[in-house]
Amino acid sequence: MKRFISWFAGLGILCSGFAHAAILNIDPESVPAAAWTIYDPQSGQTIAEYNSHAQRAPASLTKMMVAYITLQEIKAGKLKKTDVITANDVVHVVQPDESQMFLRPGQQITVDQLLTGLVVMSANDAAVTLAQRIGGDLPHFVARMNQEAKALGMTDTHFTNPAGITMDGHYSSAADMAKLGNALIQQFPDYLGYSKQTSYSWNGHPHHATNILLKQDPTVDGLKTGFTRAAGFNLALTAKRLTMNPNLPERRLIVVVLGTTSPVMRAEVAHRLMNLAYSYTRDEVMVKAQQPIAILPVMNGKIRSYQVVPQSTQFMTTSLYNQPINIDMRSFNNNSGRLVYNGQSIEPVNETKTQIQVNLNQKQLTAPLNQNVHIATLKVYQNGQWLEDIPVLSHVQLEYANIFQRFWHWLCQLLPFLAEKVIPAKILL
Repeated sequence: MKRFISWFAGLGILCSGFAHAAILNIDPESVPAAAWTIYDPQSGQTIAEYNSHAQRAPASLTKMMVAYITLQEIKAGKLKKTDVITANDVVHVVQPDESQMFLRPGQQITVDQLLTGLVVMSANDAAVTLAQRIGGDLPHFVARMNQEAKALGMTDTHFTNPAGITMDGHYSSAADMAKLGNALIQQFPDYLGYSKQTSYSWNGHPHHATNILLKQDPTVDGLKTGFTRAAGFNLALTAKRLTMNPNLPERRLIVVVLGTTSPVMRAEVAHRLMNLAYSYTRDEVMVKAQQPIAILPVMNGKIRSYQVVPQSTQFMTTSLYNQPINIDMRSFNNNSGRLVYNGQSIEPVNETKTQIQVNLNQKQLTAPLNQNVHIATLKVYQNGQWLEDIPVLSHVQLEYANIFQRFWHWLCQLLPFLAEKVIPAKILL
């Protein structure tokens, strides 16, 4: 990876309003799905997408939000997995042809069993039972679902029911479902303990998980399937695989495909997209945790300069595909993990032409200060093409100079020859 550095103090450059270029350019006609996205949680970047913000019926992918809220309640101590819930008449809203655990009013079941039924069996009666227990009634729980969606930045989403039944005003997108899946994994990794189960039986009703990739690929551990006639066959898929990168020994990817024509097709499409991304992209360290990025002069403060230091390592996803043509997924060999054009295997490149441009947004800092400051913007380029703008935010706490320091500052203003030379803002990366 190569880097170049430049800075424009005080200009506040931020290009987040522009569409980001794809890391992999995939011909959408070669992917038999109405909408899809490949998301890298480590870098927060979208590797490739098609119609990813189109509002579509999510079907039972909706239940990921029910699980998210339930696990929130458990984490907050408002609910326990061992709590026993008595099913009531709310289960009667589930129609005979819907996926269910076959709960009957008066039956007792634990929260853990309901979560398992919700995720593995995609049980609508589990969804409404959890919803009523947490929300008091279904409308209040649905309002909570929309509140959480808004908090997660799911701008293409609106829920009207907890089970994923097709209704007017019930919609989401591939991009939003990737956000929800990422939030589940990051905040509640125990969700994967449910989503990787290949079967579950409750009260004499066995069910095999409809995510057929769980038995085909040992690295797959979730997330959720969905189907209605309106939605088609949907799949939110995730896997974690070993890498050769000592800075990131394991790498997770999330793929969401919407609107395929069969359960086999949704699995095949999602798996091929995931395997392609693992083969032809990698994550590189852009900035290490505690690695100084810049020094800014401080005016009127107890200290004369402020060092910008990130608290966590920032990764970026780069492409290992260097061909001039868009990727045709029909040419991808899922067994070898290679694209094959005209009988020739396209090997991933070893070196990436990745560059970082650092734009400082602050010329100096003035005390007193205790707030988040947009210090800089990291502009990421690959092969001369802009990929991503990453804001560098820092919570800055600067104390006002004491009385003796303020007197010296005042004296230096009267007699400039006494003042020490101010060190200008400086890039350290």
